[in-house]
Amino acid sequence: MCGVYSALITPFTKDDKVNECAIEQLIEYGIESGLRGFYLTGGSGEFTLMSVEERKRVFRRAAKAAKGRAKLIAHVGATRTDDAVELARYAEKVGCDWVSSVAPIYFGQNAAAQHAHYKMISEASGLPLMIYCFGNTLVPERDLKLFDLKNVMGMKYTGSDYYAVQSMRRKIDKETFFASGRDEMLGCALALGDTFQGGIGTTYNMIPKHFVAIYEAARKGDSAAVAKLQGEVNQLVDLFLSCPNWSCWKAFMLARGIDVGCARMPCGPALPEKERRAWARRFSDLVKTFALQ
Repeated sequence: MCGVYSALITPFTKDDKVNECAIEQLIEYGIESGLRGFYLTGGSGEFTLMSVEERKRVFRRAAKAAKGRAKLIAHVGATRTDDAVELARYAEKVGCDWVSSVAPIYFGQNAAAQHAHYKMISEASGLPLMIYCFGNTLVPERDLKLFDLKNVMGMKYTGSDYYAVQSMRRKIDKETFFASGRDEMLGCALALGDTFQGGIGTTYNMIPKHFVAIYEAARKGDSAAVAKLQGEVNQLVDLFLSCPNWSCWKAFMLARGIDVGCARMPCGPALPEKERRAWARRFSDLVKTFALQ
């Protein structure tokens, strides 16, 4: 599993349907660029704005497109644990490699409920389960217990307390895969060679070769190359964060020849075509200054 993964953007058509053809294009582009795999229907994939059936469609089409050439992590997190369980079973059925889930959303935000939530998901399939720690405080003494659950084999950590992650991981007595979820800090995460073995992020969709190169440079101990590449990544992160809504950053993919449409409300609204093209040009102009295109 070691390597870098894009948190796959869910593409939508002009009539707001899941764009399965664009899913194939995103998968192909990522594989050609050297990505290890894809994290499906996560936060960047707008999972909270999608139905269970739409998410199943993404899993199915991604598996068909990847054809075993890349690892697929199906994010199944949902407000209803029963929906997460259903999605986990389906992910295994269509050929995904791992499942992942955020902690309980809105309801059940305490340690006991979280443990029960993950227990049900971990037992729903035979696939390894990746805990997704997003916007939560990691407490090693508490969260270590999750790794006693069946099939819990890793974590996507989108935070900056790498000390806590390192402390917890050293206490886990089985093989695991930990991925950093902070695009702007991948180089920092990989510097802790005993803690993180890869990364998963949104801007990996747009400049995948940078993240592959950061990973490879870190493996070789080339800190100068890591710093240069991370600096370029962070210029894109700056542009990304300047976007007034998600439809703007989804427009960046137009510059890569892939139309992923606009974001759904409330992450949108949809943009007029002229404005979408303008955001794509801003991205294209920035990337022209990078060492890797």
